[in-house]
Amino acid sequence: MNLCPLSPLLFEPLVRAALVEDLGRAGDLTTDAIVPPDLRATTVLAARQSGVVAGLDIAALAFRMLEPGIGLVVERPDGSPVEPGSVIATLSGSARALLTGERTALNFLCHLSGIATATAAVVSAISEYKAHIVCTRKTTPGLRALEKYAVRAGGGSNHRFGLDDAVLIKDNHVAIAGGILPALERARAAAGHMVKVELEVDTLAQLEEALAFGVDAVLLDNMTPDELRQAVAMVNGRALTEASGRVTAATAPAIAASGVDLISIGWLTHSAPALDIGLDYQS
Repeated sequence: MNLCPLSPLLFEPLVRAALVEDLGRAGDLTTDAIVPPDLRATTVLAARQSGVVAGLDIAALAFRMLEPGIGLVVERPDGSPVEPGSVIATLSGSARALLTGERTALNFLCHLSGIATATAAVVSAISEYKAHIVCTRKTTPGLRALEKYAVRAGGGSNHRFGLDDAVLIKDNHVAIAGGILPALERARAAAGHMVKVELEVDTLAQLEEALAFGVDAVLLDNMTPDELRQAVAMVNGRALTEASGRVTAATAPAIAASGVDLISIGWLTHSAPALDIGLDYQS
């Protein structure tokens, strides 16, 4: 997998804020009382269940913000599958930094690995079809860049990152504009030549109206597999087709079999369960 790493500029402020939240005004009372300041230790990040890793650089930064000299040897880089007991990475250095940064590091690593794991499961379920799994803007406030990175680590792709990188006309836009045609006309007139326009449709009649005007992509919302097949035939390559609505690993294959280009899933980022990963003391 050719997974481009996240720039630290995107996550350094988040890790710093998380550490400040945890350390409060007095620091780690437990560790500072028990562990000598010059004690060194070695720990491993180990998987407790099967999944896919994402967020190692972010976890490492949580330790290194406390002690820049913390050493990291990666065994399973982001995007790698793991089984229970798999060693993901070995950390060595200040015992105080390792203990104090543990929870912040694991909060990020377990959450992002959970997203990567959930994504990988759906990607695997539709592997025989051409459709790509994409995430949405249903992300944890402040963590969007990280969560969308985790989707990529799991083999998925990203939908738009925000309101400013594409036009997506949804049902409320259409209702307020007074119909599909005026909504499309206003959007196309305002959008720059580099901005794509996508329209959400609930029926094949709406799709026909959108195709008559011309759009870059259509979001086929909550359609049955049979309706999706009809929609793909109507589009006939004139626009990207995206299926959305209550998609799971179990329902995704039937949706992908319809021939759609994309399947968007919100729960990958807003509800994926964390992957159980622990920090184990070695010496």
